[in-house]
Amino acid sequence: MPRTLELPDQDTLSRLPGLSRRLFLGGTGAAALTALLAACGADTTPATSTPSAARAAVSAAPKRGGVLRVGTPPPPTKVDPVSMYDGSAIAIVQLVADYLIWLDKDFKLVPRLAEKWESRDGGKRWVFTLRQGVKFSDGTPLDADAVKATFDRLLDPKSKSAALSAFDSVLARGGVNVSGPSTVVFTLERPFSDFPYLVSAGNYNAVILKKDHAGDFTKNPIGTGPFLLRSYDLSRGASLVRNPSHWREGRPYLDGIEVKFYADDQADLLALQSGEIDAQILSRAQLVGPLKGAGDIVVDQVPATALTAFTFRVDQPPFDRKEVRQAVAYALDRPGLNATLYEGIGALGNDHLFAALFPAAPADIPQRGKDPAKVAELLGGQKLTFPLTFDPPTKDYALALQAQLKAVGIEVTLDQRTSADFYGGDQEKDTPWLFSTANLVGWAGRAVPSQFIIPMVKSGGVWNGSKYANAALDAAADAYDAATTDTERKAQAEIIAKALNEDVPVVISVWGGAVRAHNGAKFAGVAAHPSNYVDFSEVHAL
Repeated sequence: MPRTLELPDQDTLSRLPGLSRRLFLGGTGAAALTALLAACGADTTPATSTPSAARAAVSAAPKRGGVLRVGTPPPPTKVDPVSMYDGSAIAIVQLVADYLIWLDKDFKLVPRLAEKWESRDGGKRWVFTLRQGVKFSDGTPLDADAVKATFDRLLDPKSKSAALSAFDSVLARGGVNVSGPSTVVFTLERPFSDFPYLVSAGNYNAVILKKDHAGDFTKNPIGTGPFLLRSYDLSRGASLVRNPSHWREGRPYLDGIEVKFYADDQADLLALQSGEIDAQILSRAQLVGPLKGAGDIVVDQVPATALTAFTFRVDQPPFDRKEVRQAVAYALDRPGLNATLYEGIGALGNDHLFAALFPAAPADIPQRGKDPAKVAELLGGQKLTFPLTFDPPTKDYALALQAQLKAVGIEVTLDQRTSADFYGGDQEKDTPWLFSTANLVGWAGRAVPSQFIIPMVKSGGVWNGSKYANAALDAAADAYDAATTDTERKAQAEIIAKALNEDVPVVISVWGGAVRAHNGAKFAGVAAHPSNYVDFSEVHAL
């Protein structure tokens, strides 16, 4: 999937589902993840290729010093924590600033600037207690006022915040208050038991900034993170040094990080192979997969929850008939799509929005597979032809779909638009990604299924491109968000998943995985993350 694309304007981007750079998230702990993968028959052995020369060194005590050189595409817009949406900008900000809660690679909520949090009033009010002794890089103490100002900023439509959609129907402006210098209280619009994920790294814009933050982050890069931004040049890259007053004692190990910008994936990869850089931020599975076990290159991979939604307009022909939508779903070779698009590291989707990584994912819905006889039965002799609208990042997927559907007699005409055109127009009446007959939309990974369900398939959802409406699903989605026990949550998840699998407003063929490649003979601790996020505080030279 390409990472360079023609971009819509910032106002449009503030309303999009995270189309950019494979920003993947999940939502469970390590033990639960291992059990879930084992139950699905998956290999739970870490999928990392480590050169023999480096294996012994990896377990050695970390040493301090060294500069890590990393490659990534140049950010397509300015590096602004409030409005950023692409992986390169997010990575630079994450090196300098921090979150209340981090999301680890095993999908745990990890306390960072918040020491603890608790829900009250049945999940409608959440109280966060801040870590003591934390200072911003200019020496200003972290306090509750800074946290409140951060979220007030993200909830302000005038700020063009890329986080607005994540809070939609859950937290509104005015819902954040302080109760003393170290306590922040979030009062929600409705009970939401997964709320901590929305103020964690799972909502990547939610880095905590100073109360008086006024923008221009690359010129005033003040944060509480492990590194200090010393220089930034859009044509070349960025230079960072260790934050000597970082709140995590002894971290980071590195003296600094040099970020180098490359125009495309191939140039980035060649730089890694030649030794010009030591690691990538945004590795691409199709390119780095063949490098596993080759020389000193290590390719780490993790499961994730990114997806490409193959969406049908259920309110107009030919997809106003459920049987037609089901026929398309039964025509797909999902393992083939996984191999072609994700180098086999993804997980098969089953046309609902509960990835296997989500704890409440139903296990009793039979996996849908390719069945040409079922396709013919469902179509009943009807000749099916339709246009498929998409933009450059999903072109490979569109071509694969066209070929697979042609094999069972379904003709697809490809309607490729520029990204600006695909996501442009009036979001309420004519933008192609929400109003075309059938389309492909890349969704960044989410920490919890509600972040997909609420905007994508609930009646009137802000990004409901299928125009699907199901009162039973709506009720179950509300009950899922308010559930306080695993049993109740699983019961509601089953209702939602079975409705989507039966009605097929969207086809979810594969859940993406994430990879990150680096030179394993020179550095240890560089790891893949489900969202391609970076935490280089544990990286050390060998």
